Amino acid sequence: MTVVHMARDRAITTLTLDSPGNRNALSAVLVGELADALTRCGKDGDVRAIVLTHTGNTFCAGADLRDPPHPDALVGLLRQIVELRKPVLARVTGHVRAGGLGLLGACDIAAASTEATFAFTEVRIGVAPAVISLPLLPRTDPRALARYYLTGERFDTAEAVRTGLLTATGDDVDAVLAPILDGLRRASPQALAETKELLTAKVLETFDRDAAELTALSARLFSSAQAHEGMTAFLERRDPAWVV
Repeated sequence: MTVVHMARDRAITTLTLDSPGNRNALSAVLVGELADALTRCGKDGDVRAIVLTHTGNTFCAGADLRDPPHPDALVGLLRQIVELRKPVLARVTGHVRAGGLGLLGACDIAAASTEATFAFTEVRIGVAPAVISLPLLPRTDPRALARYYLTGERFDTAEAVRTGLLTATGDDVDAVLAPILDGLRRASPQALAETKELLTAKVLETFDRDAAELTALSARLFSSAQAHEGMTAFLERRDPAWVV
């Protein structure tokens, strides 16, 4: 069953995450299909920009704990979004958790409707937001990240805009995106590619410098005893043993 669907409208290709059974979690299958779809978009001269969106009430619930992607595959996907020589936009109308926030961080522009919520929940299952920090740390407010990384608190779209995680929010996300997509359609493909390269240079420096270390950290934490307890507790819908 295909979990990433493609559609096109006036040079804008929409990639829709469609895995409602696990709330569009980052499974090995979803990561692979999304990477393949982005590769096809990158090679297609008729694609001006890509919109990444979702079915259901969750944009992405983070890593699929039952079928997680290899950390290298997730790093590769995030880097692919950043490196792609076409703008990638996130269109969010639901909840975003953990690794899903890495997708937002990798996108060039991110818009959400006001019912969306966000949380870095990694610390609550015994791991850290390691790999997803590659696009997030260079682009978002460090004080805000310190709070939400360390506590796992949920926050709303207004806070997400303030911290730089989102570009814009509104009651109707399509109305928010309409002028942005119009601007992209009016822009030269060459100019978009070169301008994106200017904007992402510092982000790619972070990937070059830190990807190996953060991938190793992710693998070490996910294989730890506390992560096992945290993930088991999550799947059993109970508090992990360390909650006081």
